[in-house]
Amino acid sequence: MKSAAIAGLGIAGAVAIAGVGYGAYEAMTPAKSGYATVTKVEPIVERWEEPREVCQDVTSTRQKPTKDQHRVTGTVVGAVIGGVVGHQFGGGSGKDAATAGGAIAGGVAGNQIQKGMQQRNTETVTEQQCRTVMESRSKTEGYEVTYVFNDNEDTIRLDKKPGERLRIEDGDVVTP
Repeated sequence: MKSAAIAGLGIAGAVAIAGVGYGAYEAMTPAKSGYATVTKVEPIVERWEEPREVCQDVTSTRQKPTKDQHRVTGTVVGAVIGGVVGHQFGGGSGKDAATAGGAIAGGVAGNQIQKGMQQRNTETVTEQQCRTVMESRSKTEGYEVTYVFNDNEDTIRLDKKPGERLRIEDGDVVTP
């Protein structure tokens, strides 16, 4: 019986030593599950430029197109009126000279009067003017998250912005 008691004590002692050893192993082995503390979150942003057309109505005043660019009508009408007025002066061959002089002066004056009228004959036009501008765009593609678990710092990329801590199971980050 003594030997059975000694054997029992030996087995109990071995179990106790094994238990203490396992407890020490567990105490020294870092946990593989729990919560990590998030220390830094950096957005991963994609940036690009897109062309966009910008149009606006622009009002301008311009001279109307003329049908008589050489102002023949003004010259002829002025020459006729000038000739008639010139014919009223002088006598004999002087009358012919006054008629010719009046026609020439009237033709020049009629031409210049028509020129002034054509220049003042304007129209206001509204035109749409367009141009292409480059517009900056951006999109957050995810987040680079730095965290600390068991005194070890690590980084992971996540699709969504995390809170202040991350769930760790079997050493891996659990994403929601």
